[in-house]
Amino acid sequence: MHTLQKTSISAALIVLLCFFLPWLEVSCGGARDALSGVDLARDSRYELWLIPVLMLAVIFFSAARPWRDLRAVPALVNLAGGLVTAILMNRERAQSGESALLAVRLTIWFWLGLVSAIAIIGAAIFRLLGRDRTT
Repeated sequence: MHTLQKTSISAALIVLLCFFLPWLEVSCGGARDALSGVDLARDSRYELWLIPVLMLAVIFFSAARPWRDLRAVPALVNLAGGLVTAILMNRERAQSGESALLAVRLTIWFWLGLVSAIAIIGAAIFRLLGRDRTT
């Protein structure tokens, strides 16, 4: 398996895992709560359900034997999946601003997921450019 395929699969698994871990910590006075990507998707941001679907597609196209030897198809799926995921997560970051009553803080799990989505984009670009080395 190629190095960039392994990178894409690992990063997609991290994004998938982080989707179920707390993304936001909300506090008001002494009360605290945490919201995961699942909680946000269930609430009203239904487009966030694209994140786990796209990460499963990245894993499938990167690991499936018929697609492994092709360069363009898995790379394009990875690029599209990584871009959409990064855009959706960045939009959540922008919308999670503080209000007068609530203090909202992004967790390390959110940032790890976002960085992993960017790593998927980078690996896909390198794969499209033909710079993938076998190990």
